[in-house]
Amino acid sequence: MTLLVVGSTGTLGRQIVRKALNEGFQVKCLVRNFRKSAFLKEWGAEMIYGDLSLLESIPLALAGVTSIIDCSTSRPNDLNNIHLIDLKSKYILIESAIKADIKRYVFFSILNTVNYKDIPLLNLKLMIEHRLKISGLSYTIFYLPGFFQGLIPQYALPILDKQSVWITRESSLISYINTQDVANITVRSLSVSQFSDSSLPLSGLKSWKSLDIINLCERISGRRAQINTIPIYLLNTLKNFVKLFQWTWNISERLSFIEMLSRKHTANAQMKEVLYILKIDKKEIEKLEAYFQEYFERVMKKVKELNYQVLSNDNNVNQIKF
Repeated sequence: MTLLVVGSTGTLGRQIVRKALNEGFQVKCLVRNFRKSAFLKEWGAEMIYGDLSLLESIPLALAGVTSIIDCSTSRPNDLNNIHLIDLKSKYILIESAIKADIKRYVFFSILNTVNYKDIPLLNLKLMIEHRLKISGLSYTIFYLPGFFQGLIPQYALPILDKQSVWITRESSLISYINTQDVANITVRSLSVSQFSDSSLPLSGLKSWKSLDIINLCERISGRRAQINTIPIYLLNTLKNFVKLFQWTWNISERLSFIEMLSRKHTANAQMKEVLYILKIDKKEIEKLEAYFQEYFERVMKKVKELNYQVLSNDNNVNQIKF
């Protein structure tokens, strides 16, 4: 089976490429920059030039492909391009997949997207889901809550660097999951018929509020967090104000996305069915506590090594002076 991974250099995409290669799949990666994607070639993947903003490059990338795993998405700081990348190009990708007789199309959406139709990025996800469901393709849609990896710059790094951690007063409950677990489940699902024409949640074992994650980081790292709280009314006021000016519409949409995370947003669906079908023991899914424990241990070890090197260099300098 030959896979085409779209968004292969992203946080999730690279994990899917690595897992698929380890499982013996032939993997093609749709990339815009061969130099920045060189690590994928070193792993054993085939580089195929393609750019979702250059629509004519999409059909050519599907030659010889059996399944598509679409990990690409616009980021909240690139909302000017979402209509092109997350809608028009995805429609063309789906149409090209139909013509190429693709056997499975895997798409990643966001848990409880239907509750946030007023947020442009999430509404476009819903439109792509609908197009995929009526396409006649064999599809699998996985709904994701949030990744462990995204919590490092949001919480861990500011605490280590003694910088402010910003949260809202209304805490969201989110069952974050490791991208490695998502990749494992995704690749294994390709050969299982029960995942055809299915929409299923993938989530971690426990739901977390912002303060819970901060407390966890403090306990493991031994450092105190500097917490700053933004009132929700201030987010809403700022969002409505910037809507008055055309040049700030991108900012307004970005604030709308942030607002979703502050509306007591809950993303903690169970994935018992997925684990049962794939015969995966719940104990195989990594816990956030273990992920942070390993991360902080690596950081602290590196800090000690750097301090030792500095101390050794200072001693050498002193020896030279005397």
